[in-house]
Amino acid sequence: MFGKSTYTKRRKTLKEKVGKGLILLLGNNESAMNYADNTYHFRQNSTFLYYFGINHPGLAALIDIDNDTETIFGDDYTIDDIVWMGPQPTIAERAEKCGVSRVKPLTELQDALGKAGTTGQMLHFLPLYRPENKIKLLELAGVSPKEIGERFSLELVKAVVSQREIKTAEELVRINQAVDVSVDMHMEAMKFARPGMSEAEVAAEIHKVALAAGGNISFPIIATINGQTLHNHYHGNTIKEGDLFLVDAGYENEMCYAGDLSSTFPVSKKFTSEQKEIYGITLAAHQAAVDALGFLKPFREAHLAACSAIFDGMKSMGFTKGNTADAVEAGAHALFFPCGTGHMMGLDVHDMEDLGEVWVGYDGQPKSTQFGLKSLRLAKPLQAGHVFTIEPGIYFIPELIDLWSGQGKFKDFIHWDKVKTYRNFGGIRNEEDFVMTENGAQLLGKPKPKTMPEVEALRG
Repeated sequence: MFGKSTYTKRRKTLKEKVGKGLILLLGNNESAMNYADNTYHFRQNSTFLYYFGINHPGLAALIDIDNDTETIFGDDYTIDDIVWMGPQPTIAERAEKCGVSRVKPLTELQDALGKAGTTGQMLHFLPLYRPENKIKLLELAGVSPKEIGERFSLELVKAVVSQREIKTAEELVRINQAVDVSVDMHMEAMKFARPGMSEAEVAAEIHKVALAAGGNISFPIIATINGQTLHNHYHGNTIKEGDLFLVDAGYENEMCYAGDLSSTFPVSKKFTSEQKEIYGITLAAHQAAVDALGFLKPFREAHLAACSAIFDGMKSMGFTKGNTADAVEAGAHALFFPCGTGHMMGLDVHDMEDLGEVWVGYDGQPKSTQFGLKSLRLAKPLQAGHVFTIEPGIYFIPELIDLWSGQGKFKDFIHWDKVKTYRNFGGIRNEEDFVMTENGAQLLGKPKPKTMPEVEALRG
């Protein structure tokens, strides 16, 4: 945890931003894997962590703005629990570390909300992603799961986003450390993978680095020879000479700050000539996006710079044709790049995504509905303290190639005969993490090998 003053100040700012009413923040519970006592790895709700820092299940908090009180609700472990788990801090001891002196058992939470309701006090709560918390809200406040999307507090969402999106110096220390370990995870994969191994063996080696560092992975590991599938969590293939291997993996430290990196490397010791050409275009797109970053400049500009660089690069190889600006505006580039260039990162690997992309990444402005562009999670102007990823890639997706070529789409921009010769090429992505400052974007963590000589040196 940070010092208690950090959490006290965060809650004070939150109360000032929301202004009045009662804020209910629900922590997460344990989640059973196949029976009640055999649980998945526990992960606290990130907004609860941000304001209270307590990574412990079964908690809820009420911040009464009108009466200036803060209460954590939770139940202490019994001797039956301690027999299995060993000595545990009390809820009061945990609460004291974040500057909260009022602690009550969970059974009193419903009464507290009921009393507030009788006085007409406004109840603020966030959108919920855990089914058990949706049920809990129904039991506590009579809000059914289907009503949450209409009744959550937009004022609270905006207040939380405005705080959590600006990373402080002490947060950046933790994020840099998470990215450093993430780099180690990727370097280990590049050194370890050999023809004849399974994807699962490489994924296990990546996970081992995270566990050995004292934390865990920040999201399920992507380690695949089928990099054209953007979120491919299958690890059952055997890797062989000539394959490209794509890794998307990050570290989450003990305070739950995340790193998120991607790498692509040859299973052979060297890239093939075809792989080098496509890989070089992805690096050019990556650099074009970085060059387009700027303080108070919309992230959308970095995305469009990457799109243009990809279309231009593919044109040099004979895959595309026509005016690049027109092609990108029409969305023709999305054949190769059907996703976004980056997203916010922090306590969540996709930071605050549970609060809604339109508020986190767009400041309430509508998102595009165009294929490819609609998947851009971040578009708004970048402020000092924004932490985000840069991850353009090139993907040959057979099903998309077949669909669009069969429909005769983008004939003015795509050489379909050429594209079909690379139908089974796969996908390439490199990803790095940055923080925006008033003087421009800065790379987070130590540099990850990504040039072809750097990658091939690790494959030797």
